[in-house]
Amino acid sequence: MLELLSEHGCFGGVQRFYRHASATIGLPMRFSVFLPAQALVQPEQRLPALFYLAGLTCTEETFMIKAGAQRYAAEHGLILVAPDTSPRDTGIAGEAESWDFGVGAGFYLDATQAPWSQHWRMESYVTQELFDLVTTVLPADAQRVGIFGHSMGGHGALVLAQRHPGRFRSVSAFAPIAAPTRCPWGEKAFSRYLGTDRASWEQYDASALMARQAKAPFPRGILVDQGLADKFLADQLHPEVFEAACAAIGQPLLLRRHEGYDHGYYFISTLMENHLRHHAAQL
Repeated sequence: MLELLSEHGCFGGVQRFYRHASATIGLPMRFSVFLPAQALVQPEQRLPALFYLAGLTCTEETFMIKAGAQRYAAEHGLILVAPDTSPRDTGIAGEAESWDFGVGAGFYLDATQAPWSQHWRMESYVTQELFDLVTTVLPADAQRVGIFGHSMGGHGALVLAQRHPGRFRSVSAFAPIAAPTRCPWGEKAFSRYLGTDRASWEQYDASALMARQAKAPFPRGILVDQGLADKFLADQLHPEVFEAACAAIGQPLLLRRHEGYDHGYYFISTLMENHLRHHAAQL
């Protein structure tokens, strides 16, 4: 059952925040949904939907408050869905000690190492449980779903789109952690969630996954935007690695580099219209 926490009129539609008991996570989880006017006027109609995965320290509220996406979703008749970034209040010792690991840092994977493997199952939560909820209880069309995200969430979008191509028809990212096996954020998270076998990490590395593709998984193209004033660009993000992997297998990629833009939501909100157009055209 979904518990409606709040509802707000927004660009002719409604912005909602939900909580539910997650069987996958084993704890209550929160997520947010924007429903455009079409979903209210014709509730039986199935609409295209777009999942947004947020970055480190964020919640299900961050994107809906800061990105300015609802205006463009309303224009295109898109449902927006944003899950939380991790389980919370698990009782695991040290879960909130670091801003880049544990609470707010689920990395959109299914952990295999104790104690994290008990609740840290964000891949299954997003691609199965939450996907099924919004395409059954809510009016999203299961055949027209895209995914995008920022930073850790950009990593999640590029990875989950490749690992679940039957679920997601379109993909884009803002400043993604494009090669997490090569950066401090990824090494810290993967070594604890997945263990010390670095070969196992590649299943959650967007660049490594792309390099192993036999053909372009998204022939209509992937969109990635990266700010050149991003303080994390050199050490953490490595978009050039993903760019090279796409080029090697013929995956169309529009990687746009922007002078003067950093890692935050001023950058994201500036380019949000372009991303929603990208997804609307494919969905």
